[in-house]
Amino acid sequence: MTTARSVAVDSLEAVLSVSDLRMRYGTKDVLQGVTFKAERGEVLALLGPNGAGKTTTIEILEGFRMRSGGEVSVLGTDPAQGKEAWRAKLGVVLQSWRDHGKWRVRELLNQLGRYYAPYSTEQVRRPWDTDELIAAVGLTEHANHKVATLSGGQRRRLDVAIGIVGRPELLFLDEPTVGFDPHARREFHDLVHRLSDMDDTTILLTTHDLDEAEKLADRILILAGGRIIADGSADALAQKMSTEAEIKWTRDGERFVHSTLDATKYVRELFAEYGDEIGDLEVRRATLEETYMEMVRRFETGQADSAVRAFEEVTK
Repeated sequence: MTTARSVAVDSLEAVLSVSDLRMRYGTKDVLQGVTFKAERGEVLALLGPNGAGKTTTIEILEGFRMRSGGEVSVLGTDPAQGKEAWRAKLGVVLQSWRDHGKWRVRELLNQLGRYYAPYSTEQVRRPWDTDELIAAVGLTEHANHKVATLSGGQRRRLDVAIGIVGRPELLFLDEPTVGFDPHARREFHDLVHRLSDMDDTTILLTTHDLDEAEKLADRILILAGGRIIADGSADALAQKMSTEAEIKWTRDGERFVHSTLDATKYVRELFAEYGDEIGDLEVRRATLEETYMEMVRRFETGQADSAVRAFEEVTK
């Protein structure tokens, strides 16, 4: 009985549960067994080369695309069967949104918020107060401006506001900071942390920016070749890498470079042989970002299979 109860609790705690997700277009398998979970309040970043299947995965989770196979549960519901009450718990920030240019910012958000009011509960009061929401995304000075007059960065902030107006329990962010200046980007990062830490919102974001993923995400998922090839925190993935280290040094006025998997052993042997003759020693190992970008480059130049194998090899 105890085991059955713990299984039930675990299944309830998983806001997102994806098992062996598959998607085929004609004869092409876009997704080939994607599996991962997300808990309440967790921030996940989904990375991958163009064409890896990120958008398809997100659309399936949002209930906008039917899958070919596998099991998917989003907030305890199969997205293919999700009703309006279920959709009210989701927030979506797309890369672009066909807005109503003649609407003023406050009016538009107030109007959209009304659709969520019937789904307010004791636990989650919906919608977000309009002026509080406008302040949260940094648009207070533009609250009475028409959408058509906003700059690209300001429109992007409005996109985020539209995505969270219903106080979602699960938020999907697709390249959320495209068009943001550095200040707006920092403010957005603060907002994401507030949503996850204070409101317990689960967030799944797609991005090409590994640096941003490291700043925002509790876990990074890398999708390539139709499946998840890496899953973990940025630190955990970096520690798992087994790439060669590049060692540089000088001796007697000459510059030397050597690559090795065991940098510590090589440096120890170097000093044992040459001692104080060694100068300007530098040991450098490829970063997670460099390894990831190399995988992306190879993937997008038609070397998908070898790129995936190479990345899996260094992060296994």
